[in-house]
Amino acid sequence: MTVVIGFEGSANKIGVGIVRDGVVLSNPRRTYITPPGQGFLPSETAKHHRGVILTVLKEALQQAGLKPADIDCVAYTKGPGMGAPLVTVALVARTVAQLWGKPLLGVNHCIGHIEMGRLVTHANNPTVLYVSGGNTQVIAYSEHRYRIFGETIDIAVGNCLDRFARVIKISNDPSPGYNIEQMAKRGKQYVELPYTVKGMDVSFSGIQSYIEEAAHKMLGSGQCTAEDLCFSLQETLFAMLVEITERAMAHCNSQEVLIVGGVGCNLRLQEMMGTMCKERGAHIFATDESFCIDNGAMIAQAGWEMFRSGHVTELSDSWITQRYRTDEVEVTWRD
Repeated sequence: MTVVIGFEGSANKIGVGIVRDGVVLSNPRRTYITPPGQGFLPSETAKHHRGVILTVLKEALQQAGLKPADIDCVAYTKGPGMGAPLVTVALVARTVAQLWGKPLLGVNHCIGHIEMGRLVTHANNPTVLYVSGGNTQVIAYSEHRYRIFGETIDIAVGNCLDRFARVIKISNDPSPGYNIEQMAKRGKQYVELPYTVKGMDVSFSGIQSYIEEAAHKMLGSGQCTAEDLCFSLQETLFAMLVEITERAMAHCNSQEVLIVGGVGCNLRLQEMMGTMCKERGAHIFATDESFCIDNGAMIAQAGWEMFRSGHVTELSDSWITQRYRTDEVEVTWRD
C-alpha cells in the first residue's frame, strides 16, 4: 500500500489530503473569503494560508488516523497559481518532507484535478473540460501527455464570473460563482452578450467589459434585473464551453466528457453539457464541490500516480512556478 499526503494552496483554498491506493482518507480545507466587491490579493491570501496550514495538516492526519511514519510521499502543488500562496505551501511541504524523512513530489495543479476526476467518476478516457478561476482548457490524453485542444486566450471563465460578481457586489461566501449560479436560477430575461469562439479557443475579456458597462446602464434604468444578467452571462459562457468541448470530442472520437475545476460544480454547466452528450450518445462525468473545488486530495492522488511510476522531486528542484502548462508533464502512469 502506498500512502501520499498532498498540499494544495494555489489560490484562495488551502487543503491537505491523504490518499491510500485510490481511497481518500481525509481532505480538510479552508477558504480565504474577502468582503463583497473585493478579490483576493496574493499577499493577503498567503498570510491566510500561513495562519491555518498547520491546523489543516493536523486535521488531515487525525481524520485519516495516521502518523507521519505511515506516509510514503509528500506531494505539493508546484503550479500554476498565485505566487505567494504557492510559495507558502511549498515551504511547508518541503519542511515536512525533510522532518519526516519522506520523498517530495511537485504536482501540476491541473493534472491533480484530472486524476481526481478520473478516480471519483471512473471515467475511462474522457475529453476533459477544465474550468476554474485561473484556467479554462479543453484537454484530451494522447501519447503520454494531456494535450490542450482549446483554451481561453485571455481570462479564465471563473475569473470572468468572479469579476462580474464584484461589479454587482455579490457575496464571496461561499464563492462568487456559486452565488451567481443561485441568482441565475431566478433570471427571466436573456440579455444578448458577445459570443466569442475562435476555432478551438474562447475569449472572455470582451464579454466581461461589455457586461460591466451594461450592468450599470441596464440596472440603473430598470431594463433588467441582476438575476437576468447572471442568467445571461452563465448561458453565454457555458454555451461557448460546450461548443469547443463538442468539437474536441468529434476530433478525438470521444464518447466521454469529464468536467473538472471549481466552475465544474455548476449544475447549469453540467446540464448544458449533459444535453450535448445525450444528443451525441455520449456520457458526462462530474464531481461535487468536495472534489471539484481545489483540495489537497487531488494533489495526493496525482502524486500517488506519479510516485508509483517513479517520479520524485529533488529538494534542489522543489521550486514553484506560476505558469505550468498541463501538456508540459509526461504522463508516465497511463498507457
